[in-house]
Amino acid sequence: MLESSPPNSSTPVSAEVGREPPQRLRVVLLTEEDGGDWHAGQLMDAMERRGVEVVRTSLSACAIDTGTEHGLEIPGFSGALPDGAFVRAISTGTLEQITLRLGILHALSASGVRVWNEARVIERCVDKSTASFLFHRAGLPHPTTRVVEGRETAMAYLSGGIGDASFVVKPLFGSQGKGIASINAPVALPSDAEAAHVFYMQHLVGNARTEDGQEYRDWRILVSGGRIVAAMERRSKDWITNIRRGSTAGRCEPDEEMRDLALRAAAAVGADYAGVDLMRDA
Repeated sequence: MLESSPPNSSTPVSAEVGREPPQRLRVVLLTEEDGGDWHAGQLMDAMERRGVEVVRTSLSACAIDTGTEHGLEIPGFSGALPDGAFVRAISTGTLEQITLRLGILHALSASGVRVWNEARVIERCVDKSTASFLFHRAGLPHPTTRVVEGRETAMAYLSGGIGDASFVVKPLFGSQGKGIASINAPVALPSDAEAAHVFYMQHLVGNARTEDGQEYRDWRILVSGGRIVAAMERRSKDWITNIRRGSTAGRCEPDEEMRDLALRAAAAVGADYAGVDLMRDA
């Protein structure tokens, strides 16, 4: 992480002969366009407490500009580059808009700016198919997954091997439990238009219930800089346990197996920081 060391309180920096005052690090915090992101506010406060100057803006306000020295225009930096960039959000947009925003992150990294998480990591995590491939390659326990184009192709796969099994269908891009469905027959698949012509299908893993059998539960482990910094257990009457779907959450202490899986998962996608979801099967 970037560090900004405060001057020794007993010796004013200005009094040290032949030494320039340390420059304050400047970081751009890339957040939602409307600014209504409480996570970003907390990040900003935490960095400022450590002596870092934070400029908050959105990727949509940035530009590729080869008329400038560095080929980039980042609001608040007057043509200069930040010391670091912290990506809180990219915001929704067209394919062209998202491509440009990721291109700006790639350009920052190529210019020597430290970016958390850099564009390649975001691409790996946003695309569920790539994340699944990387988890599989890393030998992590992960539901059997098949991703194909076209409803007919997806139906053929399910017809050939569904048996008594149930499957989960998810949007390739998406979060907060939106668009997730459990199906037990090929005809229950969404239409091509509803699935954006790409079908991400996983064998259903029945997640374990609480001791009283009344709720489902799973865990989210927060990894940052190769270490576990926080964890929560989520509980819900519904098998989809996202907080936005009405689940409750509480602090928990992950065991060694959970810690190992979370660290390996973050490493598999190369993430500087990540929320890793874990579940035990029934």
